Amino acid sequence: MSNLVKFSGNAPRVANLAEVLRSVKTDAAPLGMAIIKMDKTGHWVVGADQTEVEKGSKWAVNPWSFVHGFIAWGQGEVLAEKMYPLDVKLDSIDLGPPPAGAQRGWEDQLGMAVACIDGSDEGLNARFSTTSVGGKRAMASLMNEVANQEDKDPTNIVAVVELNSEYYSHKVYGRVYTPVFKIIDWVSIDYNGVDEAKAESASTGRRRRS
Repeated sequence: MSNLVKFSGNAPRVANLAEVLRSVKTDAAPLGMAIIKMDKTGHWVVGADQTEVEKGSKWAVNPWSFVHGFIAWGQGEVLAEKMYPLDVKLDSIDLGPPPAGAQRGWEDQLGMAVACIDGSDEGLNARFSTTSVGGKRAMASLMNEVANQEDKDPTNIVAVVELNSEYYSHKVYGRVYTPVFKIIDWVSIDYNGVDEAKAESASTGRRRRS
């Protein structure tokens, strides 16, 4: 595994990464990427066909891709989404009323971009976002780790993580799963983009969830 990670797209940069990462509260990426998420059974899936992510695969987190903002959901579809770099204060945003049909109005959301660097999805860039309390706590913890790493070694601030999950028992909903980003390494960043052929090969060779 290389110690230099390439990400596609242009992520927003902020003046002081560590300071801004630490400022995001737990109750608080570029569009067009594949969507990666954790389903209700604790499995990580990616893409419109929700292909299961290979267990033990390694994903690099772009430290400049962290964003926060708002999303409005309808019946299983996104009606509107407004995301901003972390140094934009959300209380300064005039959202206006949520779109007609929004089930829960405007919801706070955190997001980031990741790239698979080892596993069957190698070369794939994806976007993760969450509105859940557990998801935002996991992301806040990850951002704090990135901030601490920048203080120690600003040349290696890309967290390489395994995508795991844990759960707690809810008296109404039963077993509720929450994301876990297990950091296994720190590497450097490269903005030259991923190799297109490699990314295409990775996307066509991914295994299907049984």
